[in-house]
This record gives sequence, structure tokens and C-alpha cells, in this order.
Amino acid sequence: MNDSIARDLWTVLEPLHAVTYFSPECLEANKAVGLKGFWMGYFGSRAAPLGAVPPGVVEAAFFGFHPGRVRRAVPDAWRFASPERILAVRGEAAARALRRIVPGIEDAAAEAAPALRRAVEAAEPAGRPLFAANRDLDVPDDPVEAFWQAATALREHRGDGHVAVLTSEGLDGLTANVLAAAVGAVTRDQMLVSRGWTEEQWDAAAGALAERGLVDGGGATEAGRSLKAGIEGRTDRLAAPPYRVLDDPKALYDRLVPAAKAVADAGEMPFPNPIGLPRVGRDG
Repeated sequence: MNDSIARDLWTVLEPLHAVTYFSPECLEANKAVGLKGFWMGYFGSRAAPLGAVPPGVVEAAFFGFHPGRVRRAVPDAWRFASPERILAVRGEAAARALRRIVPGIEDAAAEAAPALRRAVEAAEPAGRPLFAANRDLDVPDDPVEAFWQAATALREHRGDGHVAVLTSEGLDGLTANVLAAAVGAVTRDQMLVSRGWTEEQWDAAAGALAERGLVDGGGATEAGRSLKAGIEGRTDRLAAPPYRVLDDPKALYDRLVPAAKAVADAGEMPFPNPIGLPRVGRDG
């Protein structure tokens, strides 16, 4: 199995997972349990599998966000809604969103969920806190919810590995964002708004990368592009092992392409996005 299949699967699993952040069903579910505003909903619902952890844990695990943005949401989120209450509605709301958006999601979930679950059970949890926390949640009885939960666990598996690669290259959350913008994967303005950094902090980080020869004048140098390509390749390699237990990972990807495209076409996953995710079938 070529490790690039892990990247292909990311392009289909990420949109299916991301309804939890953008779909009205999920935003309303967060509000209904007591979370206040988009960012408390985001941090509270994504961190809920970890339990009522302090903000430093969320800052470290989520990576890339200004600490102040995290700390405006956590630990207050747990005062308004316990992780248990959030988890009771999180997957159910995502399943409702997928049923609204994706034609044939029942069949797709029934076919794909067993393979995704096999990959989840085969994945190594060491050094992957968000993956391990999602893996250990009970498998929902609802097939679409179980499908979403498995996709979410594998998404977090990749993300945890990506953070490990970034930190091994001496990048913190801000400099990783600056490098991503410099290679054109995201935009500077988008990341300033979504991740909460100031222009002054961004410019200081860009200066630090310039001293390393990685950026010049807002764009990436050849060395910067090479580093970013290497980071993405290593992330793919770290994300690939769970899929090696599957008989045909490519067939799983092909089965999920229509569902991922439906989410994108419905506008439930913004493009471009702060994740740097390309549309399905396009190089990123």
C-alpha cells in the first residue's frame, strides 16, 4: 500500500468530520447544551473526549491557536456543559447533518463503517491524545453516528501525527501557520482571524522563519517549500499504518468520494479553509 492513500483518505474523511464545526445541526446542539458562541462550541465539543481538561491541555493538543483564544473558552465550557453532556449530543447532531446533506449516507455508512472501525482498532495510540480519547468512546448504535465517530477518530489520528512532525521541525503553532500561508496552503488573513494571532505576532514569527531561510517577503523560499513538503509526506507516512489492515483502502476512498463532495458542494465545509484541505480530487 502506498502511503499516499492516507492523504487521499484525509481528503474524504475531513469534510465528513467537519460538519461538527459548521453545520447548523451541530451549532444548535452545542448551544442547546449550554456552550456560548462558536469558539466555546468548537473547543468544548472537540475536546470533550478528553474530559474536563484545563486550557493548557487543549492548547497543546489542538496546536496552532493563540493561547488567549483557547482560554476564553476553556475551562468555562465545562461550567456550562459537562463533557458527558456534550458527547451525548455531538455525534447525534453530526449524523443528522450528514443525513440532510449526503444522499445515500445510510448505505455509505453501512459499507464504510466496518472498515473505518478496523483501522481505528489497528491504530497506534502512543503520542496521540485526541485519537486515543476518541477511539475509547463507546461505538454508537446509530450506524451513521458510528461512521462519523470512526471518521473523527482517524482524522484526529492524522492530526496528532502532524503536530508531532511540526514540533520535530522546530515549529510552534504560530510558525507552522506562517509557513502554511507562505506556501499558499492557507491565507494570512484567514489564519489571523481563525487562530486568533495578532499581526504583530504573525510578523515576528515570519521574521523568525526568515532567519531560518524558510520565508522571504511573505512567500516560502525553496527551503521552506521543501520543508513543508517533507512535513506533509511524513504526516502521510505516520497516518498510513492503520489503513494497512484493510483489504482495499482505495475502494474505501472511492466509496467515500461522493459523500465528501456532497458536503463540499453544500457549503458545509468552507474552501479555502484554515485546515488547508483541498477539495476532493485536487492536489493540495
